[in-house]
Amino acid sequence: MSETASAPDAVERDLHDPYLYMNREISWLQFNDRVLAMAADPEVPLLERLKYLAIFSSNLDEFFMVRVSGLRDQVEAGMVTRGSDGWTPSETLEAITKHVGPTIERQVRVFLDEVVPAMAEAGIRIADMADLGDRDLDFLRDYFQRQVFPVLTPLAVDPSHRFPYISNLSLSLAVTVRDPGTTRDRFARLKVPGILPRFVPLGDGNTFVPLEQVVATHLGRLFPGMDVVEAHPFRVTRDADIELAEEEADDLLVAVEQELRRQRFGAVVRLEVAVNMPDHVIRLLQRELEVEDDAVVTVEGPLNLGDLMGLASALDRPELADEPWVGTTQPRLLGTEEDSVNLFAILREGDLLVHHPYDAFSTSVQRFIEQAADDPDVVAIKQTLYRTDGDSPIVNALIQAAESGKQVVVLVEVKARGDEASNIGWARALERAGCHVAYGLVGLKTHSKTALVVRREHGGIRRYVHIGTGNYNAKTARLYTDLGLLSCDEDLGADLTELFNSLTGYARGARYRKILVAPVFLRKRVIELIERTAERHSPRRPGRITLQMNSLVDADCIRALYQASQAGVEIDLIVRGICRLRPGVPGVSDNIRVRSVIGRFLEHSRIWNFANGRRREYYIGSADLMPRNLDLRVEVVTPVTDPDLTGRLQEVLDVMLADNTQAWELLEDGTWQRHQPAEGEPRVATQRRLRELALRRGVEARSGAKRDQPA
Repeated sequence: MSETASAPDAVERDLHDPYLYMNREISWLQFNDRVLAMAADPEVPLLERLKYLAIFSSNLDEFFMVRVSGLRDQVEAGMVTRGSDGWTPSETLEAITKHVGPTIERQVRVFLDEVVPAMAEAGIRIADMADLGDRDLDFLRDYFQRQVFPVLTPLAVDPSHRFPYISNLSLSLAVTVRDPGTTRDRFARLKVPGILPRFVPLGDGNTFVPLEQVVATHLGRLFPGMDVVEAHPFRVTRDADIELAEEEADDLLVAVEQELRRQRFGAVVRLEVAVNMPDHVIRLLQRELEVEDDAVVTVEGPLNLGDLMGLASALDRPELADEPWVGTTQPRLLGTEEDSVNLFAILREGDLLVHHPYDAFSTSVQRFIEQAADDPDVVAIKQTLYRTDGDSPIVNALIQAAESGKQVVVLVEVKARGDEASNIGWARALERAGCHVAYGLVGLKTHSKTALVVRREHGGIRRYVHIGTGNYNAKTARLYTDLGLLSCDEDLGADLTELFNSLTGYARGARYRKILVAPVFLRKRVIELIERTAERHSPRRPGRITLQMNSLVDADCIRALYQASQAGVEIDLIVRGICRLRPGVPGVSDNIRVRSVIGRFLEHSRIWNFANGRRREYYIGSADLMPRNLDLRVEVVTPVTDPDLTGRLQEVLDVMLADNTQAWELLEDGTWQRHQPAEGEPRVATQRRLRELALRRGVEARSGAKRDQPA
């Protein structure tokens, strides 16, 4: 690592010192370590522990596909420039290798030594073929013959057969066979079919066998007349970062499709092999896949524990899972048995703040779009779509609106990583229905979560808006915490009109009344808000900044926070994932505290609060403080001013800052420490507490409604 990354002299207070900026990639790996810690927590329900193991694996897959592949490209290009953390790309790769090895070993130990025994105690067993009795072996022989054998394709490797293409993240068997009449070994690759359950259930429904073991046991059926010498599982991870020359693309949709096809053949950035794979087989794979030694990862136990998500879903054991949560309907949106609520009338009475999944998405944001599609007085709907679900009620409502004659404009981000193919499909479906579909601005991703409904009313045209932190996705709205503002504020309506004109047309230089927009001036405005809080700080009006976000990476914003801390401002940062800011440095960040909350819901909200005494400003929106969000994406952040709504935002922040169960604290040395309640101290778990508050609001609203009913 760079020798410059050492603790700075508190007297100098050089805010460009590399020590003050932790490495982005290592910080992300630490976040994934916190996910793994949930899998190791015996207080977490057993099936949820399986899910955390799966999430850890899936997260690591994406990290290698995107971040590690990008660093390898930089190294191959000869880049030696040091980042603000003082590290070169090669030093970062070295640090990643050192971090990932022990972490994967920790995952294996959690699975084999903790979770598997706990499953056995609950009557659930992951068995090896060698431990099964005749009855189970007969069952699997029949299963292999009927379900597995027809979809297998062995691929020989010899002078007349090239080494086959190995698809990204696929599980394969490296098979060695021998002709009985010779002593010559031959190699074949066999893909384990991903369309079948990875863990095959036996007749009792509680015993499972890894599919690769079932295949390996019956290889004689695939190579009749040959002796099967050995078979070992392996898995490859390929470079999956899409790179587009957008300025040269005549059709962005076609360009993304072409890049997706090219992506299938990206360079291999990781080769995972079973711990017992012989060196000669590893060397063969390395040679054919062009993989260096530092990209080989040896794993004990099953490869790709991401498939544990399917196993957890297949087990019908509700007592071993989190209690179901579907969300409550906001009191103002309850309606009656006879009449559903008119959301537009509700918004004319005042703004509405929704917090998913505590507030149900289906009875708030989804209903907003569906009512707009049904309402004959609505003349236009304009919306951004970054990620949406497979059978999307939002997209279906937009299609219905277009087919009924409304003007529907949809900004579909076809470059949303991992969802490119899905978004291309939705874009074409929307176009076929008559929607005006745009794909954003060259060089930028449209990441904002915005919807604009234009309605004809007695006084003329009124505009209704939704500005949120999360995607228009009914499925993830039950799994991610997100906020949204629903309003008919004239300034917000005018601002979103300007925004959509700039996204779909040639409007430039829009002057927004209330919203903050990236990449236009969001970074500048955030830094101004931080600096203003510091300038106004005094004993009578003490400054305080509380920011919740997914990631804090941007060096300019971090420096502004350091300066505010030096001015005496108290700063609390709630950062789920990456945090490059180093808290607790004397004379620099001793007024800054950083925590992360990890739980059953993925913390995805962004809340910003800037306060001096009783004067407080609140913002919510789609942006994290990262260069990619501030410079390379269209982001929208909105102020929230209604006292009832800001009170609820403050309630969320207060709960998260009081958490002593799900929260982790970042220490000056760069490590994370999990909070534990002191002896006799009540346990506060953010997500449980917020569920309780949502239920209480519903009970109080129903009780109030009953009291207001005539006798």
